Amino acid sequence: MRGRKLEKLLMDCVTENQESIYRLAYSYVKNKEDALDIVQDAIHKAFLSIDKLQNKGSIKSWFYRIVVTTSLDFLRKYKNMHVMEDEILESFIPGQNDTYPNLDLAESVNDLPEKYRTVIILRFFEDMKIEDIAEVIQENASTVKTRLYQALKRLRISLEEEQLKEVHPVE
Repeated sequence: MRGRKLEKLLMDCVTENQESIYRLAYSYVKNKEDALDIVQDAIHKAFLSIDKLQNKGSIKSWFYRIVVTTSLDFLRKYKNMHVMEDEILESFIPGQNDTYPNLDLAESVNDLPEKYRTVIILRFFEDMKIEDIAEVIQENASTVKTRLYQALKRLRISLEEEQLKEVHPVE
C-alpha cells in the first residue's frame, strides 16, 4: 500500500509542477523535444526508485533532483552535439520578426560550470528558496549561498567582458 500512496504523491507533484519541471529541463537543453524527453525519462526513473524516497514531504525536491541529474546526463551524453535554441532557429525562418533576445546572458549562464549553473537556474528561473535548492542539490544552505554569490560574480565578469568586446572590438 505504501508504494501506491507514494506513486499517487509523485503523480500529484508532477501534475502540479509540470510547467516548472519542463522549464527546468528546458533551461539545460534549450530544445522543446529534448526537454520533454528528459521530463518523461525523469518520471520513469522516479517511478522505478520511488521506494528509495525517505521523506514523502520532500517529494518535490527529490523529483527536481532527478530532473536536474537526468538533464545533466543528457548533456554529457550529447556533449559534442550543439542544440540550437528553438527561438534562434525560428528567427531564421523567412517572414519572422527580427528579435534579439539577451543572448549574452543566456550564453553566460550556459558557460558557467555545472554547480553554478544549477543554483542560478533553480534560484532565478525556478524561483526556489535557498533551503529548497540545498535539498535538491544535497548541499547545505551556506554552500548554496556561496555558489550563488560566486556564480553571480562570474556572470557579472562575463557580461562586462562581452560589453567591452562590443565597445572595443578586437581586430
